[in-house]
Amino acid sequence: MTTSDSPSADGALAWAYAHCEGLVRDGDRDRYFATLFAPADKRPHLFAIYAFSHEIARVREVVSDPMPGEVRLQWWRDALGQGPLGGTAAHPVAAALMATIARYRLPVQAFRDLVDARVFDLYDDPMPSLGDLEGYCGETSSALMRLASLVLADGADSGPADAAGHAGVAYAITGLLRAFPWHAARGQLYVPMDVLARSGVTRDDVVSGRGGPGLAAALGEMRLAARGHYEQAAALLPALPMAVRAALLPLALVPAYLARMERRDYDPFRMVVDLPQWRKQWILWRAARRFA
Repeated sequence: MTTSDSPSADGALAWAYAHCEGLVRDGDRDRYFATLFAPADKRPHLFAIYAFSHEIARVREVVSDPMPGEVRLQWWRDALGQGPLGGTAAHPVAAALMATIARYRLPVQAFRDLVDARVFDLYDDPMPSLGDLEGYCGETSSALMRLASLVLADGADSGPADAAGHAGVAYAITGLLRAFPWHAARGQLYVPMDVLARSGVTRDDVVSGRGGPGLAAALGEMRLAARGHYEQAAALLPALPMAVRAALLPLALVPAYLARMERRDYDPFRMVVDLPQWRKQWILWRAARRFA
């Protein structure tokens, strides 16, 4: 009997998957509830992918400066090169992720690219352009949707990659706009410099909390970009195999989030945009019915 076939190994892996589910439930509610509409046998593997993304995304929040963050990200690069029987057994997210990668023959390079993209989060460098932001969102959020699609397709063809591409960018830009108050307060800027420049806003206007009359226009341009990607993704959904559409379910929340940002009382420096949990679940339920 090999180590991977032993009862103790099976129990440890089951615990690792359960740990991933708990992380996603507590830290990524949108994807947690969207995953409940996926087939039950695929959910642990989706939770493993999302837990990995959650761990990478929160590195800046748990380190005091960029260097320890770089070390944490390098650990993940090394772990991704070790395979399911490497030195990752002691880390439940890594153990579950590597087992999922092996089971569905997922492309490891996509996970490495996601880690590399998150290096940007460790520093306060401004996002240069809207194109750079779309690339960042593509390597993080879009890649996540594409990988989830591969799991739902049992590692086979999951349909046009552009669907996950546009869906991920729409969802990620919307998420960055929702988190604008947090980012601005800690001197981090995801609204691209070219978007700010077109509206006569500087980086200092944002990180100081001054804002200025042009900020509303800059944020409006960002919402317009998110809506454009949302519409392109929605147009591509019918081309996706039925089995993989649950991977794109978080996309359904984008219009409601954007609408909250367009209310007259919206203050980008003080309002973290969210929806009541019942409404999120209702939107996802309706979308799951439409997708099916």
